[in-house]
Amino acid sequence: MSPAAALATTAAAAPHGFLSPTGVEIAFLLVGLVTFGAALVTVTTRQLVHAALWLVVTLGGLAVEYLLLTAEFIAWMQVLIYVGSVVVLLLFGLMLTKAPIGRSPDADSANRWAALGVAVAAAAALVWVVVDAFRTTWIDLGGAPSGSTKVTGASLFQNWVLPFEALSVLLLAALVGAIVLSRKAKADAAAATTGTPAVPGSRSEKEGVR
Repeated sequence: MSPAAALATTAAAAPHGFLSPTGVEIAFLLVGLVTFGAALVTVTTRQLVHAALWLVVTLGGLAVEYLLLTAEFIAWMQVLIYVGSVVVLLLFGLMLTKAPIGRSPDADSANRWAALGVAVAAAAALVWVVVDAFRTTWIDLGGAPSGSTKVTGASLFQNWVLPFEALSVLLLAALVGAIVLSRKAKADAAAATTGTPAVPGSRSEKEGVR
């Protein structure tokens, strides 16, 4: 082997350091920045429909991050469950409650600094818990990939099946609550227009629901 070929082989085998990132690491950083920006727009915009659409970008960016980490199963579950189900559930809730399409002046709160403090504290607590939990954890590179269907399914339906089912019940309860609140608001609006109180099951309430 020539010295040039040996030098090229050594350079290829040398691990990449912090100052020499690979293309995957650069893509991971760029997608992370886009996802972070979309998340900021989601919580700061005053247009509820735009917030839901920017949430699609945020969750899609997380799916791309999972793909870059070679966790294909988790990435597609992110798309199917969160982008394809949760966001659709939010849009149905917005339609059922007849949320305004344009800017909503009342969709803002004066407690921004309190919300920012809570968000920072929650993020710090989450980072600390994750770092403390996985500080001494070693990944078996010879076994099944961490993001494979076998490993994820075994972990989900053996250790996390109860929280998984509880979350589905909570999402169903949220959808039913949105429907109930929208029906009551319509009935109250109809009663205020006609000047008669809305009696449960009455004709005026049914017309207000329609």
